[in-house]
Amino acid sequence: MRDAIIIAVTFATATLLGCTSKPAQIMPTIIASQPSSPTRPTTPPPPFKLFHQSPNTITLTTTPDASDQQIEAILFQLRDAAQTHTFDALHIPQKLVDARDPMLWFHLYRGPKCAAEKYAPGAPPCGPSYHAAGDYTLGGSKNPNWDSGVLLTPSTTDQPHETQLWPPGSPYTPPANR
Repeated sequence: MRDAIIIAVTFATATLLGCTSKPAQIMPTIIASQPSSPTRPTTPPPPFKLFHQSPNTITLTTTPDASDQQIEAILFQLRDAAQTHTFDALHIPQKLVDARDPMLWFHLYRGPKCAAEKYAPGAPPCGPSYHAAGDYTLGGSKNPNWDSGVLLTPSTTDQPHETQLWPPGSPYTPPANR
């Protein structure tokens, strides 16, 4: 009996409120989109030098006082060169980049003081933690154009804080001024 009363009250309420057989309209959900390309720094890249190379690693050095924006600009410059096959213009052997199997790591340092820490024998010149200012990784076993750019800033731990400059493996977007 109680169920019958609930059904009757519900039906009466729906009738009084103008219940129709039209389906309710569904409002579209608005989803914030991420930018189609990463934000490039507006600061020009400072000069850098090839400090050391091996078949899978290239160590670069720039000015000791380079800003984070300048380091980012170099990492984007490396990404541009990887996608346009123009490393020779940066005084980095394109043949070495093309011969990677399957990946190539670029380590970017502010000045030469700590730059030998990845390969020099003996104790690391600047202590046990990693002292690079940025890393660029190119290639992978399934996608030779996969890449990643990371700004490294000092932290209170033994390892630097990593700031990803673009989603790893994301499609390349050339700079607007090309």
